[in-house]
Amino acid sequence: MRLINNLKFIVDNNVGKLAKWLRIMGYDTLFFNGSDDSGMIAIALAEDRVILTRDTQIMERRVVTSGRLKAILIQSDKTERQMSQVIDSLNLDCQFKPFTICLECNQPLEERSKQQVRDLVPPYVFKTQSQYMECPACHRIYWRGTHWQAMTKKLGQFIKS
Repeated sequence: MRLINNLKFIVDNNVGKLAKWLRIMGYDTLFFNGSDDSGMIAIALAEDRVILTRDTQIMERRVVTSGRLKAILIQSDKTERQMSQVIDSLNLDCQFKPFTICLECNQPLEERSKQQVRDLVPPYVFKTQSQYMECPACHRIYWRGTHWQAMTKKLGQFIKS
């Protein structure tokens, strides 16, 4: 698959779960929860983001039909099919930079030593894990536990479907 280094997304509330999965893959993805399509379009234009939506009215906007702004009309209401559509439509590299962006606030994660997180993670996690990442904005701590394994497996399913 072709690597698209600087591809960024903005998703609306019709396809909100896509934001989480694209962030898991390492793609900068904004979740737009406003109701004003013009606001989302303005952000997409200003930040050079691809719009992902199920809103057909956005697809009819001149800025989209002219090709000035890239937007993808998501066909399914199922997250798995949505991800497959985005991966296929844009030829996304699923090994891009997985698990490098905060799932909550879309900020790049920073490595932390075991000692730096000692008082921030549960004792069992501290005892069993050696690698940690922290979001500098919301301070959420990440490690490669069972959730990481489940997400990796799910990403593999998106690629196959």
